[in-house]
Amino acid sequence: MRSGVLIVDDDEGQRGVLAEMLSSLGFPVATAADGREALTRLASVSFGVILTDLMMPRMDGFELLKELAARGDHTPAIVLTGMGTIDHAVSVVHDLKAFWFLEKPVQPAALRTLVERAMQQSRLLNETERLNRQLAYQGVLGDLVGTSPEMKEVFSMVRQVAGTTASVLITGESGTGKELVARAIHQLSARRNGPFVAVNCAALPESLMESELFGHEKGAFTGAVDRRVGCFEQANDGTLLLDEIGEMPIGTQAKLLRVLEEHKVRRLGSGQQIAVDVRVLAATNQSPEKAIQNKRLREDLYYRLNVFQVSLPPLRDRKSDIPMIAAALIRNLNKKHSCRVNQISREGIALLQAHGWPGNVRELRNVIERAVIVAGEGEIHLRHLPDLVAPSQHPIARSEQSHEQSEDTLQIRIGDRLDEIEEAYIRRVLKYTNNNKTRTAEIVGLSLRGLHNKLNAYAEKNFKDISVSANR
Repeated sequence: MRSGVLIVDDDEGQRGVLAEMLSSLGFPVATAADGREALTRLASVSFGVILTDLMMPRMDGFELLKELAARGDHTPAIVLTGMGTIDHAVSVVHDLKAFWFLEKPVQPAALRTLVERAMQQSRLLNETERLNRQLAYQGVLGDLVGTSPEMKEVFSMVRQVAGTTASVLITGESGTGKELVARAIHQLSARRNGPFVAVNCAALPESLMESELFGHEKGAFTGAVDRRVGCFEQANDGTLLLDEIGEMPIGTQAKLLRVLEEHKVRRLGSGQQIAVDVRVLAATNQSPEKAIQNKRLREDLYYRLNVFQVSLPPLRDRKSDIPMIAAALIRNLNKKHSCRVNQISREGIALLQAHGWPGNVRELRNVIERAVIVAGEGEIHLRHLPDLVAPSQHPIARSEQSHEQSEDTLQIRIGDRLDEIEEAYIRRVLKYTNNNKTRTAEIVGLSLRGLHNKLNAYAEKNFKDISVSANR
């Protein structure tokens, strides 16, 4: 019944008149006597529009819309108002994001126009949600990309929590895309039309942290030449991301906890509290538990922020996503740099997937950006990739101009044994890295201990071969 209208009014006669009007205009109609009955109906049936009175017993229109907003229900609502409640209706439209208000007595022409427009918005919202679900299934959610099981799990958690008002703690190594997760949660929430403000707590000196978060009045401290609005006020009716929350000074954490509990901020140098309606998300690249043990994160703040946790996997654990991420990055970077790159060669993708990516997706983006600029158009080849991934003397980057054996190639003949090929390859990489075993292990995809085991096995094998030859 998504095209239907739910009428919520405690006046039975008014409900009947409105139901008759809307039925004559071709809209399916259902009715409820108050907010509680409306919630019961909404639990089993989806409506395109809600038409609600403000003043009702048990649960009035204000509480109904607040509850719907808390549940993440974005059904357009038209508020019915008499002459004495117009100011209240305007407030509901502004504060609770109602679609619009309609004065009593209701005129059929005005009712039809508003309901049709609200229905149009409802269809757009449904289509947006459908497309988001489809994109998530295809491996795209906002600016997040991936079809690996790890990213599918992240997408599922983001969709679950986005429509709620719960605080979210986003964890993961630097460069994994924690801010992208926060933005996706914001865009899928009822606050999507409000501001999204991100603050990097690690980038702010302790002396400026409270001013940045809460604001200050002119003259509050030396250098405060003007009034400043803090991030909480800037993010009012929207979402605030506190990135690297573990780097926030303990004293500021105590004040933050108070703001989260009271929903009020006080600018530095002011005695007045300001009410704020902000959803707070937090992110950290540290282990929260270790941060608590090391007295860098207050335990009570952690529990306040960690209502729901989303953990991002490092890129090295989802290398199957690299081709898809690279394609998305190329599309964006083509626009940024006016380039016409269409893809990365198969050899290029293989090299990208062989790299360890300690800097995660942020490092990958930097590599792709350089390659897009260098290539300019067409296909990205090995020669376009930076030294970090494919140096010009890379042992497995066979020359694209010559098939002759050289320092940067390793020829394999039919009949060569796999163990001999592996040994020749590892020794070639060792030569390339000037015997840097840590770098060699990274290039060939082994742990440092694994590389040492290989080298010890080769040495033992060669010693045995020499001994056998000597005894002949």
